Amino acid sequence: MSSATEPVNYWPENKCAKAFWSQRDVPAYRWLLRDTVAWLQPAPGERWIDLGCGSGQLTKALWEKSGGSLGEIVSLDVAPANERIIRQLRARVEPPAASDQITFLCADFSNGLAQYPEGSFDGAMSGLAIQYAECWDPSRQCWSDAGYDQLLREVCRVLRPGGWFVFSVNVPNPSWWTVAATGVPSFFTNRKPLVFLKNSLRMMRYGSWLKAEARRGRFHYLPWKQLAPKLADAGFDKIEHKVSFARQAYVVRCRKPV
Repeated sequence: MSSATEPVNYWPENKCAKAFWSQRDVPAYRWLLRDTVAWLQPAPGERWIDLGCGSGQLTKALWEKSGGSLGEIVSLDVAPANERIIRQLRARVEPPAASDQITFLCADFSNGLAQYPEGSFDGAMSGLAIQYAECWDPSRQCWSDAGYDQLLREVCRVLRPGGWFVFSVNVPNPSWWTVAATGVPSFFTNRKPLVFLKNSLRMMRYGSWLKAEARRGRFHYLPWKQLAPKLADAGFDKIEHKVSFARQAYVVRCRKPV
C-alpha cells in the first residue's frame, strides 16, 4: 500500500495512539459517540467487529448496550499500544466480559479482513477510521481510492446477510479548530489538564498531516454525494446518514442485503 518513497505513517506509532486516547474528553467526540451508538442494535450472541478501535470507546458502548449478551467483539487496530487499553477496558466494562468476548487484533484494516470468511460477523462499526484506507497506484504514481473501495467491499463480504455497518467519517476539509473549541471547558475540569493539553496539541499536529495527505488523495474526506454511491457499489443497501461531531463528520448506517 506504499509508494516507492515509503510515506510517513503515524498510525502504528504508540505516541499517535496515546494522543488520540484523549479525544474521549472532547464534547464533540462524545456527541459523535452518542449519535453512533444510537444506531447500533446488538442482539444476544452476535459477533461484531470494531474497525480502527483506538481506545475502544465504541467497543465499550456496544458491549454495555447489549447488556453483556454479545458473543464477541473483535477490536481491530494497527497500533500495538491499543492492545493494552482494550485489555484494561475489558476488565472494567459492565457487565464483565470474558477474555474471549472482547478481543484485540493488531492489524491494518486495509488487509486485515482477508482472514475472515464471508459472513463472519453480525455487525461492523468504526469511528473516524475507515477514511484512512490507502492505496498507492504504481502505474500512475499517485494515491487512489481503490483501497477505500476495497475496504467497503470487504466489510460487506464479512457481514452476514442483514448485518449492519455503522460508522463515522469526516466531512470534506474538516475544521479541527471547531472540534477543539468544544473541548476548551475540558481543560479546566480534566484531572490531568496538562496531559490533556499536550495530547490535544499532538492531535492538532496529526490533524494537519491528515488533511495534507487527504489533499494528495491518500486519505478520503468525501462529500455524501460521493460516499453514498461507494457504499451502494460495495453491496450495501438501506443507506442513511446524519451529521455530528460539531458538524465535522457523518454518521452512517447501511446494511448487507438479506
